[in-house]
Amino acid sequence: MNRTRKMQAAAVRPASPTSSHPLPAPTLVRRARAAAVSVHDMTAAPWTEAGKAGIVQKVVRVDHAKGHYLGLVAFDPLVASGLHQHQGVATSYVLEGSLTDYAGTIRRGEVGINFKGSTHDAIPYERCLLAARLEGPVTYPLQDGPIHRLHAGARHSAIVNRAPEVMPDTNVMVEALPMAVTAVAGVGRRLIFDYHGTGDDRRLVQLQILPGTAIPAHRTTELVEWFVLAGDVSIGDSTARGGTFVCIEPGTEAIMTSRYGALLLAWSEGRITWSDGTPRPDLYGF
Repeated sequence: MNRTRKMQAAAVRPASPTSSHPLPAPTLVRRARAAAVSVHDMTAAPWTEAGKAGIVQKVVRVDHAKGHYLGLVAFDPLVASGLHQHQGVATSYVLEGSLTDYAGTIRRGEVGINFKGSTHDAIPYERCLLAARLEGPVTYPLQDGPIHRLHAGARHSAIVNRAPEVMPDTNVMVEALPMAVTAVAGVGRRLIFDYHGTGDDRRLVQLQILPGTAIPAHRTTELVEWFVLAGDVSIGDSTARGGTFVCIEPGTEAIMTSRYGALLLAWSEGRITWSDGTPRPDLYGF
C-alpha cells in the first residue's frame, strides 16, 4: 500500500482516479454507556485465519455487504495480497515490517492510503503487521480462484485500471508531519488525511495527549474510531492502552483523560460538539 511520494508537511489530498464469509465475533474487554463506547484489546484477542495461508487477522468489526473493516492484519514474508482493486478508501498504519507494490515500499510508522480505483498487488519481504480500516469493498479478478477474507466485501469482477498514471497509494510518514497545537491544553494533533476529493468529509489524525490531560465533555455526531499506539486514555468508565482499538458511536457524550500520556490514531467521520457550549475548534481538525 505504497506510493513513492512521501507526504511530510500537509494533509493528504488525493488525485482523482477516474460473497461473504462468517467471521468470529471480536473480543470486547469493556463496554461503557450501553455500548456507546467499546474497547477492543488486541493484545488479548486471538488471531484468526483470513482464508489465505500466511495471512491472519484480529477483527474488531466487519461488514461484507458494505466492505467495511477495522482490525489488525499480519502477513508472513513472501505471501502476497493478490491483485485487487479498491472500491473505497482504505488506510493502513504499518506497526511492523514493510509491504511493497509497484509504486514502492511502505515501512513501519507510515500510513498507506488507497483511493477508489487503486489497483495493485502487495507483497512483504519480512513479517508485516498493519492496523487497517477499509471503507469500501475490494474486487479480485474473475480468474483469481476462491475469494478469501483478507479484504471485507471481497468479490470477483473484471478489473480495469482507468487511471494507470496514478500511483495506487500515498504513503505518509506520520511522525514527520508537524504537530499542531489544539484548543485543548495538553493535546497535540497531526493531520494525516482530510479525505478531500473522496466525497466524504472525514479526518484521519494522530493525537498526542500529555500526562494529566482532561479533554472536556463533548458529543460525537458520527462514528469515531481510535487505535491507541502507546500510553493510556480513559473515556467514561473504560480505559484503553497500547494495542487497543476504541469505537465511539454517534451521539456519545464523553470526557477523555490520560493519566500517563497517550499516542493514538483517530478516524473521525464527523465533527464533535462541545457540551458546555464553548466555541472551541474541533478536536479532530474539521
